[in-house]
Amino acid sequence: MKVLVTGGAGYIGSTICSALLDQGHTPIVLDSLIRGRQEFVQDRIFYQGDIADQDLIKRIFKDHPDIYATIHCAALILVPESTANPLGYYRANVQKSLDLFDALMQVGCDRVIFSSTASLYDVVEGFSVDEASPLKPSSPYSRTKLCMELALEDFTRAYDFRAITLRYFNPIGADPKLRSGQQLERVSHALDKIIEAHTLRQNFYITGTEWPTRDGSGIRDYIHVWDLAKAHIKAVLEFDRVFSEYTTEKYRVYNLGTGNGTTVFELVQAFENVIGHPIKKELAPPRPGDVAGAYANPARANTELGWYPESSLETAIELGLKWFEKRKAFLGLTF
Repeated sequence: MKVLVTGGAGYIGSTICSALLDQGHTPIVLDSLIRGRQEFVQDRIFYQGDIADQDLIKRIFKDHPDIYATIHCAALILVPESTANPLGYYRANVQKSLDLFDALMQVGCDRVIFSSTASLYDVVEGFSVDEASPLKPSSPYSRTKLCMELALEDFTRAYDFRAITLRYFNPIGADPKLRSGQQLERVSHALDKIIEAHTLRQNFYITGTEWPTRDGSGIRDYIHVWDLAKAHIKAVLEFDRVFSEYTTEKYRVYNLGTGNGTTVFELVQAFENVIGHPIKKELAPPRPGDVAGAYANPARANTELGWYPESSLETAIELGLKWFEKRKAFLGLTF
């Protein structure tokens, strides 16, 4: 089976492509390489270009008329950058995605899996959220994702088009074979910042320690990126069954998380357990825009997609550490 993966040279997209290959499928990668890496698409079918280039989309489907579905991962994803440059984010994540979906409808590709984010959710009592929980996106980045969720839902009602949206919680770790991993020069997520601080012998700052959680630090749902990748394959394989058995609509949303909330203090403790000694850490006030957090209720994905995460937090941490040992030389980064 062939699957078009936009953003397939990025962290999550490349891991999805590796999982597809390992299960005997063929990823067709489309990436501009603005954030993606050439190293992640070696020996893969790769088209370098923009998702808004409708002529390119049509050429890809002419070259590969047997593409079964499209997984749309291509997006800008950095929250501080989105706050500083919201226009750029709306152009990249909304305007260009609209052009992509238009082209997909023109070539008759009616199976789309959209990468969205759990940062859409409002903070709720108990911190566990399901797909019907209230939404309150807190950054231009997350608002662009909500825009596209709403657009997709409208498209499925008006056109011969079906879509599954996957709301990611907090991906960590790397491909178990270390073919790819976090590729950004300036890391921003909690585990990556912990690894950076540990590697450079710097302090890791725990930002916010007075949230209404069990230990005062923020709570998140850290999911191994390999489990996340396998969820996309489940979504592709079960796509038609979802719309024949579980909904009368042509649009469906799934949370992708472990179902377990992990606080920042607990993440640090798990990291210290893996490396065998404490790291340097310091308490700090919350950053602008920080929230207490949330974790997934993934029951719908468990039941309808037959997907369950398999990796432990410690396994994801171990693979994250191994990737950061490799990535400096592999990608030519300073860290």
